[in-house]
Order: sequence, then C-alpha cells, then structure tokens
Amino acid sequence: MPITPDHIPADLLPVMEALCDVGRDVARVIARGSLGSNQLADVVGENSDGDGQKALDVMADEMFEAALRDTQVRYYASEEQERVLDLGTGKYALAIDPLDGSSNIDVNVSIGTIFSIFEAAEGAKESFLRPASEQIAGGYIIFGPQTGLAVTFGEGVLIYAMDLESGAFVLVERGKTIPEATKEFAINASNRRHWAAAARAYIEECEAGETGPKGKNMNMRWVASLVAETHRILTRGGVFLYPGDARQGYENGRLRMVYECAPIAFLIEQAGGLAHDGTTRILDKTAPELHARTPLVFGSREEAARVKALCEA
Repeated sequence: MPITPDHIPADLLPVMEALCDVGRDVARVIARGSLGSNQLADVVGENSDGDGQKALDVMADEMFEAALRDTQVRYYASEEQERVLDLGTGKYALAIDPLDGSSNIDVNVSIGTIFSIFEAAEGAKESFLRPASEQIAGGYIIFGPQTGLAVTFGEGVLIYAMDLESGAFVLVERGKTIPEATKEFAINASNRRHWAAAARAYIEECEAGETGPKGKNMNMRWVASLVAETHRILTRGGVFLYPGDARQGYENGRLRMVYECAPIAFLIEQAGGLAHDGTTRILDKTAPELHARTPLVFGSREEAARVKALCEA
C-alpha cells in the first residue's frame, strides 16, 4: 500500500496511490543525486512558456503521466505539456507541476510536485478553465530531508510522511492549521525596483520592525521553490508574495494559475489561511487559458489580509 488510505475518498484512492508511487520513485532519484546521474539539472528544452526544462522535469512528467493512465484520470494537464492530454476514460481531470523548484535540483534544496484534481467536464479545456473553488483535491509532494505529502479533499489538510523502509506515505497529522499571525515573510527582494506601490509599502512595514506599524520584528525568507515556501508556511506560519510587477512578461507574476496557484490556495485556505492575487481570492478566479499566470499572495490570514488591504487602497 503506497499510502495509508484513512480519510482519502475511496474513488480518489487509486489516483493518490499512483501519485505516491511516482513520488516515492522520484524521491529516490533525487536522493541519489550525482551517484545516479550527473545530468538531472541539465536543460534539455523549453516548455510552452519558454521556460527551460530540466532533465528531471521531463522525467517526472513522463512518470506521472504513465502512472495516471491506469487510474480514473481522463484529462492530464502538465506544466511540461503544451496541451491537455486525453488519457482515454475516467472521471477526473488532474493538473500537475511535476517538479516545482527545478532550478534547485543541483543545490540540494527542497523541491516538489504540485497537483490539482477536478471532476472531469465535457471537454479537456472545460475541465480546467473553471473556478478554482471547484477543485475536489489539491496538494503537493515535497522532496527534502524528509519526503512528505500535504493534501486536502475539502475537509481540512492531511499531512503524510514517507517511510524510508517501506516507501509508504503514512498519515502523521490531520486538520493542519496555519497560525493566524506570523513574523516571517517571503518575497524575491531583488525585484523591489519593479514592484507596485502596494507591494513596496507592505515590505517596508515588515522591514520597519518593532518601531514600525506592525510593532514586531519580521524575518525575510526566500527559497525560490513554491513547495518549500508553502511547506514552511503550513508548518509554522508566514506569508508569501509573488506579485505582478513592471517588467514585460511579469504583469501577472510568473506562477501558473491551474497547476500551481489554485491547488496551493485550496490547501492554504483549508488550513485557515488566505490566498489572493492582491484583490481577488484565488479560489474565486477562473484561468483564461491552461498556462495562464496570476499574482499570488498566501499564508497566515492576518498578514495576507494586510497585503490585500494595501492593494485595494
């Protein structure tokens, strides 16, 4: 059994088993590093958005696609594929970022897989270009010092840890919640000169420390791996910002709505946090196209709400 079945809807269990089977295998490839292959971080092509594809990106995508063909997944949408794949029959539509944070493959930093599941609609695009609130599952697998899984089926957040001996994902926590307040924020500060006024104002509040409007000292974090950032925030609180900015091509940030932002927002809000694009909840949005991007702010409710207030002012 690749995952302990408690609290997983019976119809979704085979899908989760397939994801965890591949997650276990990918974790082993990553853990071997250069002992297995020196080319995992090599750029082997570009995806439809012009982003460089690493060898492990492509490998993971092929592994997930193959495993999910034997489940009830009808439509498969991946960051690494230009179009939605029709796998034949099934009742679900699954969107995936097979390997988030792949720029960190060769520096031994936590990376992961992000996934979102909908009930399949009449067509491929219709299955994914719909309100994010219609997700029936969302989560991520994290490959780090410990391989783990965080997932929601709409009734709270479940946390699993992978047993190194058996390779099984074992449930270790139910009802995971994020602290409402935090002293940590995550943003790529090197882009400060391109930020809109609201993003700059919020970060300046954080930097002002205990003598500023927050009345407390804040610490900045930035890993450049969405899964790693989410796992830290889910574990101990915090707020993450990837706003749109003034650079060409960055008007809507760089994170994809369907297979990155929507599942992370679903997970975060199920844990009591808040996720929005500056003015609109991510779960109230519908992607206009498969690889559409959106600004993303999420985390502890108090700080995420403050960013939203500044953006709306």
